[in-house]
Amino acid sequence: MTYTIPAQKETMTAPVMTVHALSWSSTRLFDASLDLLLILFSAAFIAGFVDSIAGGAGLIIIPVMLIAGIPPLETLGTNKLQGIFGAASATISYARGGRVDPRTQWPMALLAFGGGALGAVLATIISGDVLLAVLPFLLAGIGLYFALRSGLDDTDRHQRLAVPVFAGLVVPAIGFYDGLFGPGTGSFFMLAFVTLGGLGMLKATARTKMLNLSSNLGAFVVFLAGGAILWKIGLIMGVGQFLGAQTGSRLAMKRGAKIIRPLLAVSSLAMAAKVFLDEQNPVYQWLMM
Repeated sequence: MTYTIPAQKETMTAPVMTVHALSWSSTRLFDASLDLLLILFSAAFIAGFVDSIAGGAGLIIIPVMLIAGIPPLETLGTNKLQGIFGAASATISYARGGRVDPRTQWPMALLAFGGGALGAVLATIISGDVLLAVLPFLLAGIGLYFALRSGLDDTDRHQRLAVPVFAGLVVPAIGFYDGLFGPGTGSFFMLAFVTLGGLGMLKATARTKMLNLSSNLGAFVVFLAGGAILWKIGLIMGVGQFLGAQTGSRLAMKRGAKIIRPLLAVSSLAMAAKVFLDEQNPVYQWLMM
């Protein structure tokens, strides 16, 4: 997931630690204290747990990394790196549990990858103001839908879109959004799989994680080319994400919609509130005038 971050924070420094950069061609390796690495690892574990069930890892990870003093661009790129571990972990867990078959889902995964890469490229030249203004209302609507809609469980229902149409239009569009902007990508995939694909909650979650992994990879390639990856921090957080996602996905397979539905509703509403209260949000700025 990609988050819009105020430009004036580019020079943000950590209050309790100093970060030193060593240039390795197009990538970077940052030194950080053991205490900071443990905090980031713990945050990644929690984020991986929550994200494997309902999405919303960036809601936890991005603020923690910024507070730690990591520059915004490196925060976004490194978030993609560690997020790949969490999404891959959840995908592996769901695949082993028979909830998703990667062999049949790879065409959708490729389309999500392409959408994520294209979105990340265009993110450097397209203003996100319109998305930032509209997104809170979309996420709030998704949260309320999963909170209030009756009959949402793990049972598959009527499929409203044929698989080729769903794969060719919906999947790359959401992948593109993930690369371009990001918050709530998992919520959008879930909504699409449940309402358009006719899947039950658990199966929709499993497929969401696989496509989220693909769009993340597409965006990651773009950030990697720009050298905005902190490898030491990203890999350590990746281990936390992997372990958290293993724990969360196993719980989701045991409890199904009983835990997925409320967590998805809460995650979507929390992201809506966070994006709405962003100082860069045009609606927020208008209300504060």
